[in-house]
Amino acid sequence: MSLSLVQSRALLGLEAASVTVEVHLANGLPSFTLVGLAETEVKEARERVRSAIQNAGLEFPNNKKIVVNLAPADLPKDSGRFDLPIALGILAASGQIQPALLAGHEFAGEPSLSGELRPVRGALAMALALHTRGIATRLVLPAASAQEAALVPGSEVYGARHLLDVVQRFMPEGAALLQGEEEQQQPAADGWARVHAAAAAPAPLYADLADVKGHAGAKRALEIAAAGGHSLLMVDEPGSGKSMLAQRFAGLLPPMSVEEALESAAVASLAGSFSAARWMSRPTSAPHHTSSAVALVGGGGSPPRPGEISQAHHGVLFLDEFPEFARSALEALREPLETGTITIARAARRAEFPARFQLVAAMNPCPCGYLGSTLKACRCTPDQISRYQAKLSGPLLDRIDLHIEVPAVSAQQLIDAPPGESTASIRSRVVAAREFALQRQGSPNQALQAGAIDKHAALDDAARKFVYNAAAKLGWSARSTHRALKVARTVADLAGAESVGVAHVAEAVQYRRALRN
Repeated sequence: MSLSLVQSRALLGLEAASVTVEVHLANGLPSFTLVGLAETEVKEARERVRSAIQNAGLEFPNNKKIVVNLAPADLPKDSGRFDLPIALGILAASGQIQPALLAGHEFAGEPSLSGELRPVRGALAMALALHTRGIATRLVLPAASAQEAALVPGSEVYGARHLLDVVQRFMPEGAALLQGEEEQQQPAADGWARVHAAAAAPAPLYADLADVKGHAGAKRALEIAAAGGHSLLMVDEPGSGKSMLAQRFAGLLPPMSVEEALESAAVASLAGSFSAARWMSRPTSAPHHTSSAVALVGGGGSPPRPGEISQAHHGVLFLDEFPEFARSALEALREPLETGTITIARAARRAEFPARFQLVAAMNPCPCGYLGSTLKACRCTPDQISRYQAKLSGPLLDRIDLHIEVPAVSAQQLIDAPPGESTASIRSRVVAAREFALQRQGSPNQALQAGAIDKHAALDDAARKFVYNAAAKLGWSARSTHRALKVARTVADLAGAESVGVAHVAEAVQYRRALRN
Protein backbone atom coordinates (compact mmCIF):
# COMPACT_ATOMS: atom_id res chain seq x y z
CA MET A 1 0.00 0.00 0.00
CA SER A 2 1.46 3.40 -1.01
CA LEU A 3 -0.68 5.55 1.34
CA SER A 4 -0.81 5.40 5.13
CA LEU A 5 -2.37 7.46 7.91
CA VAL A 6 -0.90 7.80 11.43
CA GLN A 7 -2.47 9.80 14.24
CA SER A 8 -0.61 12.24 16.50
CA ARG A 9 -1.24 15.54 18.30
CA ALA A 10 0.10 19.09 18.08
CA LEU A 11 0.50 21.41 21.05
CA LEU A 12 -1.61 24.58 21.08
CA GLY A 13 -2.29 25.59 24.66
CA LEU A 14 -3.77 22.64 26.53
CA GLU A 15 -5.90 21.67 23.55
CA ALA A 16 -3.42 19.18 22.04
CA ALA A 17 -5.19 19.30 18.68
CA SER A 18 -5.39 16.12 16.60
CA VAL A 19 -2.95 15.80 13.67
CA THR A 20 -3.11 13.17 10.92
CA VAL A 21 0.27 12.26 9.42
CA GLU A 22 -0.41 11.26 5.80
CA VAL A 23 2.39 9.50 3.95
CA HIS A 24 2.29 8.77 0.21
CA LEU A 25 4.92 6.82 -1.74
CA ALA A 26 4.91 7.21 -5.52
CA ASN A 27 7.11 6.38 -8.47
CA GLY A 28 9.13 9.26 -9.80
CA LEU A 29 12.25 11.23 -9.05
CA PRO A 30 13.37 10.19 -5.54
CA SER A 31 12.57 12.94 -3.04
CA PHE A 32 11.27 13.53 0.50
CA THR A 33 8.76 16.39 0.80
CA LEU A 34 7.16 17.45 4.09
CA VAL A 35 4.20 19.88 4.07
CA GLY A 36 1.60 21.12 6.55
CA LEU A 37 2.79 24.38 8.19
CA ALA A 38 5.75 22.68 9.84
CA GLU A 39 8.37 24.63 11.79
CA THR A 40 12.06 24.18 11.03
CA GLU A 41 12.59 21.46 13.62
CA VAL A 42 9.75 19.44 12.05
CA LYS A 43 11.17 19.82 8.55
CA GLU A 44 14.48 18.48 9.83
CA ALA A 45 12.65 15.21 10.51
CA ARG A 46 13.49 14.15 6.95
CA GLU A 47 17.11 13.49 7.85
CA ARG A 48 16.43 12.17 11.35
CA VAL A 49 13.78 9.71 10.17
CA ARG A 50 15.90 8.47 7.25
CA SER A 51 18.89 7.73 9.52
CA ALA A 52 16.73 6.21 12.30
CA ILE A 53 15.03 3.79 9.90
CA GLN A 54 18.26 2.72 8.24
CA ASN A 55 20.25 2.36 11.46
CA ALA A 56 17.44 0.29 12.99
CA GLY A 57 17.94 -2.30 10.25
CA LEU A 58 14.79 -1.40 8.33
CA GLU A 59 14.44 -0.45 4.68
CA PHE A 60 14.05 3.20 3.73
CA PRO A 61 12.39 3.64 0.28
CA ASN A 62 15.19 5.67 -1.31
CA ASN A 63 13.88 5.00 -4.83
CA LYS A 64 10.44 6.54 -4.18
CA LYS A 65 8.93 10.00 -4.15
CA ILE A 66 7.85 10.49 -0.52
CA VAL A 67 5.24 13.11 0.39
CA VAL A 68 4.35 13.64 4.07
CA ASN A 69 1.40 15.88 4.90
CA LEU A 70 0.64 16.99 8.47
CA ALA A 71 -3.09 17.72 8.47
CA PRO A 72 -4.80 20.07 9.13
CA ALA A 73 -2.53 22.27 7.05
CA ASP A 74 -3.35 25.53 8.90
CA LEU A 75 -2.33 24.24 12.35
CA PRO A 76 1.25 25.16 13.37
CA LYS A 77 3.44 22.15 14.24
CA ASP A 78 6.69 22.32 16.16
CA SER A 79 9.27 20.09 17.88
CA GLY A 80 10.43 16.60 16.92
CA ARG A 81 7.30 14.90 18.29
CA PHE A 82 6.15 14.00 14.77
CA ASP A 83 9.31 12.03 13.89
CA LEU A 84 7.93 8.73 15.21
CA PRO A 85 4.56 8.94 13.40
CA ILE A 86 6.35 10.00 10.20
CA ALA A 87 8.70 7.02 10.44
CA LEU A 88 5.80 4.63 11.07
CA GLY A 89 3.87 6.15 8.17
CA ILE A 90 6.77 5.53 5.81
CA LEU A 91 7.15 1.96 7.05
CA ALA A 92 3.39 1.35 6.67
CA ALA A 93 3.25 2.86 3.19
CA SER A 94 6.19 0.70 2.12
CA GLY A 95 4.54 -2.45 3.50
CA GLN A 96 7.00 -3.15 6.32
CA ILE A 97 4.32 -2.82 9.01
CA GLN A 98 0.56 -3.41 8.85
CA PRO A 99 -1.31 -0.07 8.35
CA ALA A 100 -4.58 -1.45 9.74
CA LEU A 101 -2.91 -2.23 13.06
CA LEU A 102 -2.08 1.46 13.56
CA ALA A 103 -5.77 2.33 13.92
CA GLY A 104 -6.77 3.17 17.48
CA HIS A 105 -3.28 4.41 18.37
CA GLU A 106 -1.72 7.86 18.62
CA PHE A 107 2.02 8.34 18.47
CA ALA A 108 4.58 10.95 19.49
CA GLY A 109 8.32 10.62 19.85
CA GLU A 110 11.68 11.79 18.59
CA PRO A 111 13.98 8.98 17.40
CA SER A 112 17.71 9.57 17.58
CA LEU A 113 19.81 8.69 14.54
CA SER A 114 20.24 5.21 16.00
CA GLY A 115 16.49 4.74 16.58
CA GLU A 116 16.44 5.31 20.34
CA LEU A 117 13.31 7.27 21.34
CA ARG A 118 13.85 10.55 23.16
CA PRO A 119 11.17 12.13 25.40
CA VAL A 120 8.97 14.90 24.02
CA ARG A 121 7.22 17.91 25.54
CA GLY A 122 3.52 17.83 26.26
CA ALA A 123 2.95 14.10 26.76
CA LEU A 124 0.74 14.73 29.78
CA ALA A 125 -1.13 17.47 27.90
CA MET A 126 -1.89 14.94 25.14
CA ALA A 127 -3.24 12.38 27.60
CA LEU A 128 -5.25 15.03 29.45
CA ALA A 129 -6.82 16.28 26.20
CA LEU A 130 -7.90 12.74 25.32
CA HIS A 131 -9.31 12.22 28.83
CA THR A 132 -11.18 15.55 28.83
CA ARG A 133 -12.82 14.85 25.47
CA GLY A 134 -13.61 11.23 26.29
CA ILE A 135 -11.54 9.83 23.40
CA ALA A 136 -10.58 6.18 23.88
CA THR A 137 -7.26 5.51 22.17
CA ARG A 138 -3.85 4.06 22.93
CA LEU A 139 -0.98 6.50 23.34
CA VAL A 140 2.45 5.28 22.25
CA LEU A 141 5.28 7.43 23.60
CA PRO A 142 8.96 7.26 24.53
CA ALA A 143 9.36 5.50 27.87
CA ALA A 144 10.26 8.67 29.79
CA SER A 145 7.27 10.58 28.40
CA ALA A 146 4.90 7.66 28.99
CA GLN A 147 5.53 7.91 32.75
CA GLU A 148 3.99 11.39 32.93
CA ALA A 149 1.13 10.65 30.49
CA ALA A 150 0.10 7.63 32.60
CA LEU A 151 -0.76 9.97 35.49
CA VAL A 152 -4.05 10.79 33.75
CA PRO A 153 -6.77 8.48 35.16
CA GLY A 154 -8.11 5.92 32.72
CA SER A 155 -5.43 6.51 30.09
CA GLU A 156 -3.97 3.63 28.10
CA VAL A 157 -0.32 4.51 27.60
CA TYR A 158 2.49 2.40 26.16
CA GLY A 159 6.15 3.26 26.47
CA ALA A 160 8.86 2.24 24.01
CA ARG A 161 12.62 2.69 24.16
CA HIS A 162 13.51 2.15 20.51
CA LEU A 163 11.89 2.47 17.10
CA LEU A 164 12.11 -1.31 16.72
CA ASP A 165 10.05 -1.79 19.90
CA VAL A 166 7.19 -0.01 18.16
CA VAL A 167 7.73 -1.61 14.75
CA GLN A 168 7.59 -5.14 16.17
CA ARG A 169 4.05 -4.50 17.49
CA PHE A 170 2.67 -3.60 14.08
CA MET A 171 4.43 -6.00 11.72
CA PRO A 172 2.38 -8.32 9.47
CA GLU A 173 1.99 -11.85 10.80
CA GLY A 174 4.94 -14.06 9.97
CA ALA A 175 7.19 -11.14 9.02
CA ALA A 176 10.59 -10.72 10.60
CA LEU A 177 13.14 -7.97 10.91
CA LEU A 178 16.11 -7.97 8.60
CA GLN A 179 18.67 -10.47 9.77
CA GLY A 180 22.40 -10.03 10.01
CA GLU A 181 24.49 -7.32 11.49
CA GLU A 182 21.51 -5.12 12.32
CA GLU A 183 19.98 -7.87 14.46
CA GLN A 184 22.52 -7.06 17.18
CA GLN A 185 20.96 -3.60 17.47
CA GLN A 186 17.51 -5.05 18.23
CA PRO A 187 16.47 -3.91 21.73
CA ALA A 188 15.44 -6.22 24.51
CA ALA A 189 11.88 -7.53 24.59
CA ASP A 190 11.00 -5.37 27.60
CA GLY A 191 11.52 -2.19 25.56
CA TRP A 192 7.74 -2.04 25.08
CA ALA A 193 5.37 -2.00 28.04
CA ARG A 194 2.08 -0.56 29.16
CA VAL A 195 2.78 2.13 31.73
CA HIS A 196 0.63 2.62 34.81
CA ALA A 197 0.66 5.49 37.27
CA ALA A 198 2.35 4.98 40.61
CA ALA A 199 0.03 3.60 43.28
CA ALA A 200 0.51 6.58 45.58
CA ALA A 201 2.20 9.93 45.16
CA PRO A 202 4.89 10.86 47.68
CA ALA A 203 3.92 13.50 50.20
CA PRO A 204 4.83 16.98 48.92
CA LEU A 205 7.88 18.52 50.55
CA TYR A 206 7.81 22.23 51.36
CA ALA A 207 10.17 24.43 53.35
CA ASP A 208 8.86 24.86 56.91
CA LEU A 209 7.61 28.23 58.14
CA ALA A 210 9.00 27.33 61.57
CA ASP A 211 12.40 28.35 60.19
CA VAL A 212 11.22 31.98 60.20
CA LYS A 213 11.64 33.57 63.63
CA GLY A 214 9.45 36.48 64.66
CA HIS A 215 7.23 38.10 62.02
CA ALA A 216 3.98 37.15 63.74
CA GLY A 217 2.07 39.79 61.79
CA ALA A 218 3.50 38.67 58.43
CA LYS A 219 2.72 35.03 59.18
CA ARG A 220 -0.85 35.98 60.04
CA ALA A 221 -1.14 37.74 56.67
CA LEU A 222 0.24 34.66 54.89
CA GLU A 223 -2.33 32.51 56.69
CA ILE A 224 -5.17 34.79 55.56
CA ALA A 225 -3.84 34.88 51.98
CA ALA A 226 -3.63 31.08 51.86
CA ALA A 227 -7.09 30.58 53.37
CA GLY A 228 -8.86 32.93 50.96
CA GLY A 229 -6.69 32.66 47.85
CA HIS A 230 -5.66 36.32 48.14
CA SER A 231 -2.66 38.04 46.53
CA LEU A 232 -0.05 39.59 48.82
CA LEU A 233 2.50 42.42 48.70
CA MET A 234 5.28 42.58 51.31
CA VAL A 235 7.18 45.84 51.78
CA ASP A 236 10.18 46.72 53.93
CA GLU A 237 13.95 47.04 54.10
CA PRO A 238 16.40 44.54 52.56
CA GLY A 239 17.08 41.35 54.49
CA SER A 240 13.96 41.54 56.66
CA GLY A 241 12.76 38.06 55.61
CA LYS A 242 10.34 38.78 52.77
CA SER A 243 11.84 36.20 50.39
CA MET A 244 12.09 33.58 53.13
CA LEU A 245 8.40 33.99 53.93
CA ALA A 246 7.37 33.87 50.26
CA GLN A 247 9.35 30.70 49.57
CA ARG A 248 7.37 28.93 52.31
CA PHE A 249 3.96 30.17 51.27
CA ALA A 250 3.09 27.24 48.97
CA GLY A 251 3.27 24.85 51.93
CA LEU A 252 0.37 26.68 53.59
CA LEU A 253 -2.02 26.05 50.71
CA PRO A 254 -4.49 23.15 50.88
CA PRO A 255 -3.37 19.86 49.27
CA MET A 256 -3.94 19.68 45.52
CA SER A 257 -6.81 17.69 44.10
CA VAL A 258 -6.05 15.27 41.27
CA GLU A 259 -7.72 17.63 38.77
CA GLU A 260 -5.59 20.56 39.94
CA ALA A 261 -2.44 18.45 39.87
CA LEU A 262 -3.18 17.28 36.32
CA GLU A 263 -3.75 20.82 35.04
CA SER A 264 -0.60 22.11 36.73
CA ALA A 265 1.49 19.17 35.50
CA ALA A 266 0.10 19.50 31.96
CA VAL A 267 1.32 23.10 31.77
CA ALA A 268 4.72 22.04 33.12
CA SER A 269 4.80 19.29 30.49
CA LEU A 270 4.13 21.84 27.74
CA ALA A 271 7.01 23.94 29.04
CA GLY A 272 9.28 20.89 29.27
CA SER A 273 9.75 21.31 33.03
CA PHE A 274 7.62 18.47 34.41
CA SER A 275 9.20 16.42 37.17
CA ALA A 276 7.58 13.32 38.65
CA ALA A 277 9.17 14.22 41.99
CA ARG A 278 7.00 17.36 42.11
CA TRP A 279 3.73 15.55 41.34
CA MET A 280 0.89 16.77 43.62
CA SER A 281 3.11 19.62 44.87
CA ARG A 282 1.96 23.19 44.37
CA PRO A 283 4.46 25.01 42.13
CA THR A 284 6.28 28.19 43.07
CA SER A 285 7.44 30.19 40.07
CA ALA A 286 9.99 32.90 40.86
CA PRO A 287 11.18 34.65 37.68
CA HIS A 288 14.03 37.15 37.79
CA HIS A 289 13.10 40.82 37.71
CA THR A 290 14.69 41.20 34.27
CA SER A 291 12.01 38.88 32.79
CA SER A 292 10.05 40.32 29.88
CA ALA A 293 6.29 40.49 29.50
CA VAL A 294 6.42 37.52 27.10
CA ALA A 295 8.37 35.46 29.64
CA LEU A 296 5.72 36.21 32.27
CA VAL A 297 2.49 35.75 30.33
CA GLY A 298 3.63 33.40 27.56
CA GLY A 299 4.10 33.46 23.81
CA GLY A 300 7.54 33.58 22.25
CA GLY A 301 6.79 31.62 19.11
CA SER A 302 4.26 29.78 17.04
CA PRO A 303 2.61 27.95 18.62
CA PRO A 304 2.90 30.03 21.82
CA ARG A 305 4.55 28.61 24.94
CA PRO A 306 3.18 28.99 28.49
CA GLY A 307 4.73 31.75 30.57
CA GLU A 308 5.64 31.95 34.25
CA ILE A 309 2.08 32.81 35.31
CA SER A 310 0.79 29.60 33.70
CA GLN A 311 3.59 27.53 35.18
CA ALA A 312 2.41 28.87 38.56
CA HIS A 313 -1.14 27.60 37.87
CA HIS A 314 -2.71 26.37 41.15
CA GLY A 315 0.46 27.52 42.87
CA VAL A 316 2.41 30.67 43.70
CA LEU A 317 3.96 33.36 41.50
CA PHE A 318 6.65 35.08 43.57
CA LEU A 319 7.92 38.37 42.16
CA ASP A 320 10.86 39.65 44.19
CA GLU A 321 12.08 43.22 43.61
CA PHE A 322 8.57 43.97 42.36
CA PRO A 323 9.13 47.54 41.04
CA GLU A 324 12.25 46.44 39.15
CA PHE A 325 10.19 44.45 36.66
CA ALA A 326 9.43 46.20 33.39
CA ARG A 327 6.24 48.25 33.54
CA SER A 328 4.80 46.36 30.56
CA ALA A 329 5.44 43.02 32.28
CA LEU A 330 3.67 44.10 35.48
CA GLU A 331 0.69 45.59 33.66
CA ALA A 332 0.27 42.31 31.76
CA LEU A 333 -0.61 40.67 35.09
CA ARG A 334 -3.76 42.71 35.58
CA GLU A 335 -6.17 40.61 33.49
CA PRO A 336 -4.91 37.16 34.62
CA LEU A 337 -5.23 38.24 38.26
CA GLU A 338 -8.94 38.81 37.62
CA THR A 339 -9.81 36.01 35.17
CA GLY A 340 -7.42 33.16 35.98
CA THR A 341 -6.59 32.62 32.29
CA ILE A 342 -4.34 34.19 29.66
CA THR A 343 -5.22 34.26 25.96
CA ILE A 344 -2.34 34.77 23.54
CA ALA A 345 -3.49 35.87 20.09
CA ARG A 346 -1.48 35.39 16.93
CA ALA A 347 -2.41 36.24 13.33
CA ALA A 348 -3.98 32.85 12.60
CA ARG A 349 -4.38 31.18 16.00
CA ARG A 350 -5.30 31.86 19.62
CA ALA A 351 -3.87 29.87 22.50
CA GLU A 352 -5.43 29.95 25.96
CA PHE A 353 -3.47 28.88 29.03
CA PRO A 354 -4.75 28.58 32.60
CA ALA A 355 -3.22 31.06 35.04
CA ARG A 356 -5.01 30.77 38.37
CA PHE A 357 -2.06 31.64 40.57
CA GLN A 358 -1.56 33.43 43.87
CA LEU A 359 0.66 36.45 43.51
CA VAL A 360 3.17 37.05 46.28
CA ALA A 361 5.31 40.13 45.65
CA ALA A 362 8.13 41.68 47.67
CA MET A 363 9.71 45.10 47.39
CA ASN A 364 11.69 47.72 49.24
CA PRO A 365 9.99 51.04 50.12
CA CYS A 366 12.56 53.09 48.20
CA PRO A 367 15.58 52.62 45.89
CA CYS A 368 18.08 52.34 48.75
CA GLY A 369 15.64 50.21 50.73
CA TYR A 370 15.82 51.98 54.09
CA LEU A 371 12.90 54.41 54.09
CA GLY A 372 11.49 54.39 57.63
CA SER A 373 14.21 52.04 58.92
CA THR A 374 15.44 52.34 62.48
CA LEU A 375 18.77 50.73 61.56
CA LYS A 376 20.01 52.87 58.67
CA ALA A 377 19.17 56.30 57.31
CA CYS A 378 17.45 56.54 53.94
CA ARG A 379 19.57 58.42 51.40
CA CYS A 380 16.88 58.76 48.72
CA THR A 381 15.34 62.10 47.74
CA PRO A 382 11.53 62.48 47.80
CA ASP A 383 11.55 62.58 44.01
CA GLN A 384 13.48 59.29 43.80
CA ILE A 385 11.07 57.64 46.24
CA SER A 386 8.07 58.91 44.30
CA ARG A 387 9.42 57.66 40.96
CA TYR A 388 10.30 54.28 42.45
CA GLN A 389 6.88 53.68 43.97
CA ALA A 390 5.14 55.06 40.87
CA LYS A 391 6.47 52.09 38.88
CA LEU A 392 3.52 50.19 40.40
CA SER A 393 0.32 51.51 38.87
CA GLY A 394 -2.81 52.12 40.90
CA PRO A 395 -4.86 49.51 38.97
CA LEU A 396 -2.23 46.84 39.68
CA LEU A 397 -1.99 47.67 43.40
CA ASP A 398 -5.80 47.69 43.52
CA ARG A 399 -5.78 44.02 42.46
CA ILE A 400 -3.46 42.97 45.31
CA ASP A 401 -5.59 42.16 48.34
CA LEU A 402 -3.05 42.37 51.17
CA HIS A 403 -0.34 45.01 51.59
CA ILE A 404 1.86 44.43 54.63
CA GLU A 405 5.12 45.62 56.13
CA VAL A 406 7.77 43.09 57.16
CA PRO A 407 10.06 44.88 59.63
CA ALA A 408 13.53 43.54 60.29
CA VAL A 409 14.04 41.14 63.20
CA SER A 410 16.61 42.10 65.83
CA ALA A 411 19.80 40.06 66.16
CA GLN A 412 18.79 38.92 69.66
CA GLN A 413 15.43 37.63 68.45
CA LEU A 414 17.03 36.00 65.42
CA ILE A 415 19.50 34.06 67.56
CA ASP A 416 17.63 33.42 70.80
CA ALA A 417 14.00 33.03 69.76
CA PRO A 418 12.64 29.45 69.53
CA PRO A 419 11.34 28.11 66.21
CA GLY A 420 8.02 29.55 65.14
CA GLU A 421 4.75 27.73 64.42
CA SER A 422 5.15 24.98 61.86
CA THR A 423 3.71 24.99 58.35
CA ALA A 424 1.62 21.90 59.12
CA SER A 425 -0.05 23.59 62.10
CA ILE A 426 -0.97 26.72 60.14
CA ARG A 427 -2.08 24.66 57.14
CA SER A 428 -4.64 22.82 59.26
CA ARG A 429 -6.38 26.14 60.01
CA VAL A 430 -6.11 27.20 56.37
CA VAL A 431 -7.72 23.95 55.17
CA ALA A 432 -10.56 24.30 57.70
CA ALA A 433 -11.27 27.89 56.63
CA ARG A 434 -11.09 27.00 52.93
CA GLU A 435 -13.54 24.12 53.45
CA PHE A 436 -15.86 26.45 55.34
CA ALA A 437 -15.88 28.82 52.35
CA LEU A 438 -16.32 26.04 49.77
CA GLN A 439 -19.30 24.58 51.61
CA ARG A 440 -20.91 28.01 51.83
CA GLN A 441 -20.33 29.35 48.32
CA GLY A 442 -18.47 26.71 46.27
CA SER A 443 -15.34 28.83 45.69
CA PRO A 444 -12.53 30.53 47.62
CA ASN A 445 -13.32 33.99 48.91
CA GLN A 446 -11.00 35.64 46.41
CA ALA A 447 -13.22 34.41 43.55
CA LEU A 448 -16.38 36.06 44.90
CA GLN A 449 -17.99 38.54 42.52
CA ALA A 450 -20.21 41.54 43.32
CA GLY A 451 -23.51 39.73 43.93
CA ALA A 452 -21.85 36.91 45.85
CA ILE A 453 -19.97 39.44 48.01
CA ASP A 454 -23.25 41.06 49.01
CA LYS A 455 -24.65 37.66 49.91
CA HIS A 456 -21.75 35.91 51.64
CA ALA A 457 -19.82 38.86 53.11
CA ALA A 458 -22.85 40.65 54.51
CA LEU A 459 -21.95 43.10 57.28
CA ASP A 460 -23.75 44.01 60.45
CA ASP A 461 -24.58 47.70 61.05
CA ALA A 462 -21.43 48.47 63.03
CA ALA A 463 -19.15 46.77 60.47
CA ARG A 464 -20.93 48.56 57.61
CA LYS A 465 -20.30 51.97 59.19
CA PHE A 466 -16.66 51.03 59.78
CA VAL A 467 -16.22 50.22 56.07
CA TYR A 468 -17.92 53.48 55.03
CA ASN A 469 -15.46 55.51 57.11
CA ALA A 470 -12.39 53.53 56.03
CA ALA A 471 -13.23 53.74 52.34
CA ALA A 472 -13.83 57.49 52.56
CA LYS A 473 -10.66 58.28 54.53
CA LEU A 474 -8.37 56.01 52.51
CA GLY A 475 -9.86 56.91 49.13
CA TRP A 476 -10.68 53.37 48.11
CA SER A 477 -12.03 52.47 44.70
CA ALA A 478 -14.96 50.08 44.31
CA ARG A 479 -12.48 47.28 43.61
CA SER A 480 -10.49 48.08 46.77
CA THR A 481 -13.67 48.05 48.85
CA HIS A 482 -14.76 44.69 47.45
CA ARG A 483 -11.34 43.18 48.02
CA ALA A 484 -11.28 44.39 51.61
CA LEU A 485 -14.68 42.76 52.13
CA LYS A 486 -13.39 39.48 50.71
CA VAL A 487 -10.40 39.58 53.05
CA ALA A 488 -12.75 40.30 55.97
CA ARG A 489 -14.82 37.26 54.97
CA THR A 490 -11.64 35.15 55.10
CA VAL A 491 -10.72 36.53 58.54
CA ALA A 492 -14.20 35.56 59.73
CA ASP A 493 -13.80 32.07 58.26
CA LEU A 494 -10.53 31.58 60.14
CA ALA A 495 -12.36 32.57 63.30
CA GLY A 496 -15.23 30.20 62.50
CA ALA A 497 -17.72 33.07 62.41
CA GLU A 498 -20.90 32.89 60.34
CA SER A 499 -21.14 36.66 59.80
CA VAL A 500 -18.55 39.41 59.27
CA GLY A 501 -18.15 41.72 62.23
CA VAL A 502 -16.24 44.89 63.08
CA ALA A 503 -13.17 43.02 64.30
CA HIS A 504 -12.90 41.12 61.02
CA VAL A 505 -13.30 44.27 58.94
CA ALA A 506 -10.80 46.17 61.07
CA GLU A 507 -8.15 43.53 60.51
CA ALA A 508 -8.84 43.51 56.77
CA VAL A 509 -8.54 47.31 56.58
CA GLN A 510 -5.07 47.33 58.08
CA TYR A 511 -3.88 45.06 55.26
CA ARG A 512 -4.57 47.72 52.62
CA ARG A 513 -2.23 50.43 53.84
CA ALA A 514 -0.68 52.55 51.12
CA LEU A 515 3.07 52.71 50.57
CA ARG A 516 4.91 55.39 52.53
CA ASN A 517 6.40 58.24 50.54
